[in-house]
Amino acid sequence: MVIQVTRMPVVAGSFYEGDHELLMKRLKNCFLGELGPGQLPEGAPGSSRKLKAIISPHAGYIYSGMTAANNYFRLFQDGRPDHIVIIGPNHTGYGNSIAICEEDWQTPLGVVRYDRLLGGELIEGNEYITSDCIAHSSEHSIEVQLPFLQYIFGEDVSFVPMCIREHRYETLESIGKTLVQLAKEMDILIIASSDFTHFEPADAARMKDQQAIEYLQFLNPKGFLEYVLKHRVSICGVAPITIATVFAKELGATEFNIIKYTNSGDITGDRSSVVAYVSAEFI
Repeated sequence: MVIQVTRMPVVAGSFYEGDHELLMKRLKNCFLGELGPGQLPEGAPGSSRKLKAIISPHAGYIYSGMTAANNYFRLFQDGRPDHIVIIGPNHTGYGNSIAICEEDWQTPLGVVRYDRLLGGELIEGNEYITSDCIAHSSEHSIEVQLPFLQYIFGEDVSFVPMCIREHRYETLESIGKTLVQLAKEMDILIIASSDFTHFEPADAARMKDQQAIEYLQFLNPKGFLEYVLKHRVSICGVAPITIATVFAKELGATEFNIIKYTNSGDITGDRSSVVAYVSAEFI
C-alpha cells in the first residue's frame, strides 16, 4: 500500500490569502484589476494548444498577481495541457540542485495532484534530476502558481514541480531536451516561474531586463543565460527560463511574446527600488 504524502502550503497567508473565499476574491481581482487582462476565464477553456511555455512571476499577489493573471488568461484561452511542469528557482539553498517533489500539493483551494507519470519519466530519463522534497520545503516560487491553475482549470489539476539552483548550460539544456523527447508522446506545457530585475530603479531595471529579453526574442537560451550571469542581472528564474527556451525552441516555437511587464512601483508608487515582473509566452 502506497501512502501519498501531501505538501502543505508554506506561503498561504503571506504571499496570498490563506482562506478559500478571500483567495478566490483576490484571484478574481487579479484578472479584473488595472494591470490584469480585464476579463475572467469563464466558460470552457480553449482548444488551440499553441503555447509551449510561459514565464510567470512569483511575488506576493498584491505585487505581481495581476501580471501573472495575464499569463493564465492566455493559458485558459489556449487550452488545458495534458501535462504541466512548473520549474522554479531555489531561493533557500535547501535540498538537491535539481529536485522534483513527488507529493500532491495542498492550497486553500484544494489539492493539486502530482503527475506521477511525467514526473517518473523525468527522474528516470535524466541523470541530473532527483526526487527530493527538501528543496521545496520552504520555497514559494512554485507554490504561488498553483491557485492560478486551480482558478482557470478547476479542481482536477496535476503537475510536476521542479525546483532548481543549477546554472550550467549543458545541464539545463539536457533537462530541456529530456522534456522535448517526452513531449513527442505527451502534451506538455512548461511554466517557468521567475521575477526579473530586483531592487534597482525602475528605469534601470527595465533596461537590463530588455537586454536579457532580446535573447529570448531570438530564442537563444544560451545567450540569455550567459548574459544574465555575466552581467549579474538579478533574474532569479534564469535557469527555469533557460530550460523553457530550450524546450520551446526544440519543439518548433517561432515567437516569444511579452504579454505584460510591470514592477512593484506600479503598486507602491515607489520607483526608486523595484522588483520587475514579466508575463510572457513561447508559441
